[in-house]
Amino acid sequence: MGKMELQSFNADLHVHGLYSGAVSKDMKPDVIAKQAKLKGLHIVGTGDILHEKWLSMFKDCCKWNPDIGMFEHENGVKFLLQTEVEDASRAHHLLYFPDISKVLEVKQALKGKCKNFESDGRPKLHVLGHELVDVCKTAGCLLGFAHAFTPYTGLLALYNSYKESYGDGWRFIKFLELGLSADTDMADHVSELHELTFLSNSDAHSPWPNKLGREFNVLKMAEPSFKEFKACIERKNQRRVALNIGLDPREGKYHKTRCRKCLTFYDPETALKLNWRCPLCGGIIKKGVDYRIKELSDLEQARHPSHRPPYLHIIPLSEIIALAIGTKSVFTNTVQSLWFKLVKTFNTEINVLLNAPIEEISKVHENVGLFVQHFREGKIQYIPGGAGVYGKLIPPGKEQELENVKVFNQPVENFKQENKNKIKALKHKNQKRLTDF
Repeated sequence: MGKMELQSFNADLHVHGLYSGAVSKDMKPDVIAKQAKLKGLHIVGTGDILHEKWLSMFKDCCKWNPDIGMFEHENGVKFLLQTEVEDASRAHHLLYFPDISKVLEVKQALKGKCKNFESDGRPKLHVLGHELVDVCKTAGCLLGFAHAFTPYTGLLALYNSYKESYGDGWRFIKFLELGLSADTDMADHVSELHELTFLSNSDAHSPWPNKLGREFNVLKMAEPSFKEFKACIERKNQRRVALNIGLDPREGKYHKTRCRKCLTFYDPETALKLNWRCPLCGGIIKKGVDYRIKELSDLEQARHPSHRPPYLHIIPLSEIIALAIGTKSVFTNTVQSLWFKLVKTFNTEINVLLNAPIEEISKVHENVGLFVQHFREGKIQYIPGGAGVYGKLIPPGKEQELENVKVFNQPVENFKQENKNKIKALKHKNQKRLTDF
């Protein structure tokens, strides 16, 4: 295996299907495959493969190739058998399977530990991490933890060490998923994680290009197969994750510490003194991923192990187009029309973002070309996300918006007096907001 010529494969290995909660009804295998092709992805996780109807949809739509252990769509996109599960502590785990028979074997082994296999694509299991290790080890599956630091369900939001969850089976764990609110520079402040392979996946709940493939991995393999992917995760025979690509963590929904109700940003030390309760509106202050990693850190500076690949920050093309033409939505006819025109011209979205000459992009749309250049040069800034709200992109010339963002870090005793009018207004305001995925 080691002597075979290695190729690069773009892989987004964590998605969800329409049988999971809060997922678009357009999230079907055929639609995912067609959108993945436009994005420039070669391999996509099936998502939710323990769900019987979802597995049936793949069997109807794609051809199973037992030689590589993946489904194949007629357009060439491959699907790696994958699911996300929630354990009894609420921690989320990613499972990758070598064969359909192993999907059924794992499901059978967990049958008495789950009540919602067929009602939710992301099943809730009445087992803990160490029990899940035993099941996956027996079946020859790969097991790691999803969106590692994310509040509520990230394993390292719930435990101070992944070894606490997986117990004596911790050596079986070879990878973690960073999540949208973290990147390699953040996670490598924790030396315990240095031996693990990092994955960057979209966790997409819709197939549209601002979600699917917003994070992905470049895998160095001889062919797209489970066997080769396993070698990548274990970093054997030169197989490896060669590049992690994903959102700037500031665009993630849980990057900064913030009140869930009024969305005030908080200095984490101040939030701690407030017992994580906002004195402005009474809402819960949600700890940001950046601060959670600080709590876990044992290194002053991130120290990358020799096997760690670079991490490239990316912005979905539809978001760049929306910035360039001055619209808030990526779903306007103008944005969608420009996106399809650019992808048709340069073959894939990834090619537009990373490789196409700016002067050629500008021939399609001058201002989009300029904003792709801004993106490549790192000139687009962010009002960071937090408390379940995505970060906001700030283009050059709009830096004043950054200055208007206030982080509460004053002495607690001064807060109510200085903000009494705002507090009074909030008491009479019934705020509602939509959380998109």
